Amino acid sequence: MARLVMKFGGTSVADIDRIKNVARHVKREVDAGHEVAVVVSAMSGKTNELVAWCRAAAPLHDAREYDVVVSSGEQVTAGLLAIVLEGMGINARSWQGWQLPIVTSNAHASARILDINGAELVKRFKERKEVAVIAGFQGMHKETGRITTLGRGGSDTSAVAIAAAIQAERCDIYTDVDGIYTTDPRVVPRARRMPKIAYEEMLEFASLGAKVMQVRSVELGMVHNVRVFVRSSFDRPEDIDPHGTPPGTLICGEEEIMEQQVVTGIAFSKDEAQISVRRLQDKPGVAAAIFGPLADNNINVDMIVQSVSADGKTTDLTFTVPASDYERAAIGYDHLDGSTDVAKVSVIGIGMRSHAGVAATAFKALADRKINIRAITTSEIKFSLLIDAEYTELAVRTLHSLYNLDKG
Repeated sequence: MARLVMKFGGTSVADIDRIKNVARHVKREVDAGHEVAVVVSAMSGKTNELVAWCRAAAPLHDAREYDVVVSSGEQVTAGLLAIVLEGMGINARSWQGWQLPIVTSNAHASARILDINGAELVKRFKERKEVAVIAGFQGMHKETGRITTLGRGGSDTSAVAIAAAIQAERCDIYTDVDGIYTTDPRVVPRARRMPKIAYEEMLEFASLGAKVMQVRSVELGMVHNVRVFVRSSFDRPEDIDPHGTPPGTLICGEEEIMEQQVVTGIAFSKDEAQISVRRLQDKPGVAAAIFGPLADNNINVDMIVQSVSADGKTTDLTFTVPASDYERAAIGYDHLDGSTDVAKVSVIGIGMRSHAGVAATAFKALADRKINIRAITTSEIKFSLLIDAEYTELAVRTLHSLYNLDKG
């Protein structure tokens, strides 16, 4: 017998038929003797509808009331799933974030989880064999008692945090894909599903635009050592052995991965804009004067490259921002070049720590394909390249083959 958290996203609970399918997944685990907490998102499209209602009500609305409105989508799903489970003869009840409680910061619409009391859930597992159906994405600020929400993708964070609080054996993230792939299969049809990926690698994938997992949920998993499975909710519940290894990808500690490849996968993002500020005085405080206001306006800067003139008097700064922030970021400079037709391609793998020359082979392979590299940044387990957007797919396919990710 194991203690599990099962999380289902919006597409998995999009209508009553899919909620009934989710209930069959839950019943499979309950019938196997497992203790189960289920975390649900709002039905697909519902949160967008609720957000639109808030904006229609008042363009400048109170963030506290916004949280009251948008958190209701998860409440509906939790109640419906509990009803279906009870109709199947399974003892279940729904929980809202404030009922556990899930205690958060007071940053409405983007709150962070501070504490979860899982004692009542564990007690009910033992005494009542009760399935807990928990509304994801929401919590409560302890001092004000107000409902808070965790930001987009927050149900993943809820699920991993609850798994840590109740000391679950694993947290299963059910979604509309069947795991984490070496790159986007729509770009590289021969991309492979990975059986395991280390927390650090998954953090890089998530931060570089992979939509499967939210960054904060991966961070929580790594801090609390919560083993997370990413798996498909569209597999037939009856075809899965609840005592076997679940199909999908395990996100886990590096020590669980016996044979680690040098490169694990290739991530890419076309949501990039490049800004180059020219002929700045090369003196202390120049970078702070540029990046300070960007930070104050919540504009995230990623790749940064600085080059100094031969006489040492002036410098050029090149950096990237999300394409949606380009207009706001490219203001107030006398000498500025910018471009939104760029893409970032990143090569990720914890095996790079102990292997030299991984990036150099990529540079040569892309040069052979006549792909120009505009900027490069590196870290211990990844390097990222900024290229012209029109070469994105070619670059991804080239690197995927270069590191033998096609073959496994």
